[in-house]
Amino acid sequence: MAPEMPDIPQMIADSHLVDPSLEKSGRLPIESEEDYRRLYKDSLDNLGEYWASVAQELVWDTPWETPLEGELPDFRFFVGGKGNVSVNCIDRHLPTRGDKVALKWIGEEGQERSWTYQELYTETSKMAKILVNWGVAEGDVVAIYLPNLLETFAAVHACYRIGAIYNIIFSGFSPGALYDRLTDTRPKVIITADQAMRRGRAIPLKNNLDAIIERVPSVEHVIVVRRTGTNQIHMDPMRDQYWDTLMKDTTELQDPVPMDANAPGFVIYTSGTTSKPKGLVHSGLGFLVAAYHNVKYALDLGPEDVYWCTADAGWLTFPIFELVGALAHGATALVYEGALDYPNPDRAYEIIEQNKVTKVFTAPTLLRMWARYGESWVGSHDLSSLKLIALVGEPLDATTWQWVRDVVGGGRLEINNTYGQSETGSAWTSSVASVTRAKPGSCGVPLPGHRYAIVDLNGQSVPAGVVGYLLLTAPFPGLARTIFGDPERFHSHYFRQFSGAYSTADAAIEDQDGHIWVLGRIDDVINVSGHRLSTMEMESALLDVEGVSEAAVVGIEDPIKGMVPVSFVTINAGSDVLAGEDWRQYLSQAVVDAIGAIARPAQVYRLDAMPKTRSGKIVRRLLKDLLKSGQATGDVTGLEDPEILPIIVEQIGQQKPGQEVNG
Repeated sequence: MAPEMPDIPQMIADSHLVDPSLEKSGRLPIESEEDYRRLYKDSLDNLGEYWASVAQELVWDTPWETPLEGELPDFRFFVGGKGNVSVNCIDRHLPTRGDKVALKWIGEEGQERSWTYQELYTETSKMAKILVNWGVAEGDVVAIYLPNLLETFAAVHACYRIGAIYNIIFSGFSPGALYDRLTDTRPKVIITADQAMRRGRAIPLKNNLDAIIERVPSVEHVIVVRRTGTNQIHMDPMRDQYWDTLMKDTTELQDPVPMDANAPGFVIYTSGTTSKPKGLVHSGLGFLVAAYHNVKYALDLGPEDVYWCTADAGWLTFPIFELVGALAHGATALVYEGALDYPNPDRAYEIIEQNKVTKVFTAPTLLRMWARYGESWVGSHDLSSLKLIALVGEPLDATTWQWVRDVVGGGRLEINNTYGQSETGSAWTSSVASVTRAKPGSCGVPLPGHRYAIVDLNGQSVPAGVVGYLLLTAPFPGLARTIFGDPERFHSHYFRQFSGAYSTADAAIEDQDGHIWVLGRIDDVINVSGHRLSTMEMESALLDVEGVSEAAVVGIEDPIKGMVPVSFVTINAGSDVLAGEDWRQYLSQAVVDAIGAIARPAQVYRLDAMPKTRSGKIVRRLLKDLLKSGQATGDVTGLEDPEILPIIVEQIGQQKPGQEVNG
């Protein structure tokens, strides 16, 4: 049976356009929405030529013969062309900005380190030489199990420099989740750290690796970055060496290897909570072109910017918007390791103020967290340097959007809510910074070079205002090329339902102004007595209630109605709006008033915190698990704070129907 589509949310009809506030830099080839529409149409009419024009802004060793060959799912860009990602992100900046700070690292405890572009070049080239001396060659896999450190950048670009395929792995994964990824890619070398720091606690990366490494016989060498300098780790003298020792003993620099434009660059895994993790393979140079293009239009990033992407290195947001995209534009990038509200709720404000950050790329969770803690934490900080915040991960509700723009940004801040997936390798719907108008809640407009469709179950395009399946219908350089070791799964999972198109598995609407609204995973649609309801719309209704900082809605089976919605909320600090005994009724009525009686939650639970990934997504599946059985299924070590789960179970138990909770 086909999944149901939600009915049209009222929030879309009530949305409004907001003019851009970012000052035009002159770097973009368009200056108005009319220019955007013309460029977008031209890009689709001449898709290969358009992407060739983007690629020509970068450096190539060998020019391509054909800009685009083939169709989805089997295609190639820049056929015959050769180049190197590390050259485009590092080497090409040396003549003009070698002494410019490329990266500034900030530790959770307040430590700071910086590398110039020249220093990044030296570290990268040395590490590449070390790998070559160990026999790592083009196509070999190097696993990178590191937190956000300067060395993470050098490790990634050392692989790019020699054509090794890097497998970047989230530093919060458990030994079991780490093993699943290592045994799949069979790396020759693993680069890790002794420990990582999160909320004042040490995460034992090297010990986690040691717990499973004997079952990964492909590993010949392990490189360990001294993050904390602990002596509570074991170093195998035949296999393990410290990064700093290797650097001290190496003087040679590795020249870049020209790589084919479609050669694989890296593997990154999607969540493995419901099935075997999928190792998505992205091409090196194709990903470079897509990331460069994405950062250009979504951020208009330039050498004058001090830029901060708050994501963890193990989520694809970081490679797109920092490891590759930011460096390709020659900006100064902040690299922060730690929680964004630790040790105090204004930690992110401090970083922005002290470093005069101009642009931030983050998840909506950070903005909701700011709103939850309230205006008092903003007041003492000078945030006047901040010009733009871009977002990805899940939609940002209109209430938080407006609060951040007014309170944090003084009414002048440009907020750009984008949409993309690990598979797409870019956030392909977005406002064009300083050019196109935004709509709080929407994901903006499709960026040039991306052809899409919103269709019904039969693959027929639906008109504006009608919910459908969101597809990408033409190749673009950032799209994943396969699943590592399993090309059949790649084809069947993404391309079988709609022939010749990539299925995002998301439900979406295009409104009358051409903005795309992603309503959530198709499987998340709740069918209540035959009425199709969007969880996003119900969550937005809850977030419109003063005092609610976060909301999540899941569907639970019901013998009468088929399914019923159950809501979870967190409350702003110091809020007394929901302090009365009737707070559940108050919140339920807010949903009814916004959508109708059919959407009334069967139950509302108030939590201290939501289960979230490091990238800021609320894990609604876990809330459903905890509600139904009191236990989480699948691996949960990708959570920002796994220890919150038993607390959530306890709070759910205290609030079962018939029991009251003090406000």
